[in-house]
Amino acid sequence: MAVVPLPELQRLAQKLASERHDAYSERALSRAYEEYLARRRTPIAAFRLRVGAQEYPTFYDLLGDPKPPSGPTEMRLDPPAPPGAAWEFLRPFARMTTDEDGSGAAYPGGDAPPTRTIQRFLLREHYLPRSRAEEDRAAAGGTRITLPTSLDDLRVGLQVCRSRGLLPFCVAVLSYYPEERVVYELDLVRSLLLADPRAGRLPAQRFVRRPARLSWHVDQVIGRGDMPLLASRCLQVLVESPGLTAVEVAHVFGGVRELMDSALQGLAARGVVTFDRRTGVYRPRLDAFLPPSARSESRAPEPVPTGSNPALRTSVQELIAAADARATCPLCGSPLGADHKGILCDKCQAEVSAA
Repeated sequence: MAVVPLPELQRLAQKLASERHDAYSERALSRAYEEYLARRRTPIAAFRLRVGAQEYPTFYDLLGDPKPPSGPTEMRLDPPAPPGAAWEFLRPFARMTTDEDGSGAAYPGGDAPPTRTIQRFLLREHYLPRSRAEEDRAAAGGTRITLPTSLDDLRVGLQVCRSRGLLPFCVAVLSYYPEERVVYELDLVRSLLLADPRAGRLPAQRFVRRPARLSWHVDQVIGRGDMPLLASRCLQVLVESPGLTAVEVAHVFGGVRELMDSALQGLAARGVVTFDRRTGVYRPRLDAFLPPSARSESRAPEPVPTGSNPALRTSVQELIAAADARATCPLCGSPLGADHKGILCDKCQAEVSAA
């Protein structure tokens, strides 16, 4: 596993950012580089890049090429990784091509036909050169250097990196298949395709496959660039689940519960997830990602203003009102005896307690 050395990144940053990459920025890049290398993820396979007829050993060779060739980009696993546990939550492929318009194809390998995809690239971990003067101005309330917030294809992403002097360490390739979206994360410093963070940590039955169209709207929210990296990772995992606790999310990402709780509570404050205080489960609010027209069409009738979640219908006020009005269990409809003291029938009460 070859690692791109720090001096090579320093030279590339100097080439792209010129005077912005001063001695202060060089030290900051060294710290960011060491911190990134210290965070290890499970690799699936090494990859190589080809643009047109030109092959590039690393992504940074492509980024530093002043006149890159035109044509489709090919990412080839070298050597190919066989199907197995390492691909859990992902779709195996041997090579993947991306045309200049962002469309592409995934080749599973062997005699299997390719699958057409639409591919976008999302920045994960990176370093943006900033001189000491720029940092001082930003600390005093001046203008900070901002990054584009929309999802881009590879061609546009490379242009942005070159124009801003941006050095990506890790990017996500968002592959929109006909029926689903799959996220492939690339470690650019080591030229590795990474395993999904849920692999071996989250049971497969907790995975919920979402349509590609819904995932596109979720990615648009993440692609705005105003969400911390940990929160965006948590959101993607939550959306593809029926709901997870902070402990389960911490197990997926290998962090402490308090840190995950903070990220999840931030998502709840944004209105994209809900939190069940009784069970400690965070659930995605899928309607929050739909466009206004689709949201109004799919919206359920407005509930009485009790502050409860209309999808769950489990507030104490609603349950009491339903039981008083019908003398039946509000969840299953079973008749309640005259001397029954609870809100739910015995069967539903046992199921709720077990949950």
